[in-house]
Amino acid sequence: MPEPARTAPLPEIRVGHGYDLHRLEAHPPEGRGRPFVLAGIRFDHPVGPVGHSDGDAVFHAVFDALMGALGLPDIGQAFPDTAPEWEGRDSAYFMEKARARVDEAGFAVVNLDITVICERPKLSPRKSEMTANIARLLGIEPARVNLKGKTHEKVDAVGEGRAVEVHVVCLLARVR
Repeated sequence: MPEPARTAPLPEIRVGHGYDLHRLEAHPPEGRGRPFVLAGIRFDHPVGPVGHSDGDAVFHAVFDALMGALGLPDIGQAFPDTAPEWEGRDSAYFMEKARARVDEAGFAVVNLDITVICERPKLSPRKSEMTANIARLLGIEPARVNLKGKTHEKVDAVGEGRAVEVHVVCLLARVR
């Protein structure tokens, strides 16, 4: 029987997927919607996310993707919505914690691919601000962050403007 071919060791890479969805409601006093913030950028919009923290679905999904790649607890486990200290918290805090955990584990973010699904507001005019903010918080070049805005073609709660949905895929590589 032939001896198996010898190959060079593969680099240690990890893939993670993150997902978040927030219901959108009118702002107080008509509803419970917070200001509409995505990737740390505030949009002028008549409705906003209902959530325990600031409801930034992009940052929440990025956190979950990074923690998923590391095999660590998701945002709901790490920062439970039953804990009063996270009430209204700026989600940039969670991004800073995610960056620290990636660094502590000896990994670096190779890239992020983010899909934001909502009918309104349109993201394209502010997309570069969003990607720059994500890159800044994670300490990576903006070219490593891809962000796409999609609609749900007026189908279901997202398509009817009653929710915002975000999917994130990340790739990490061991650096030490």
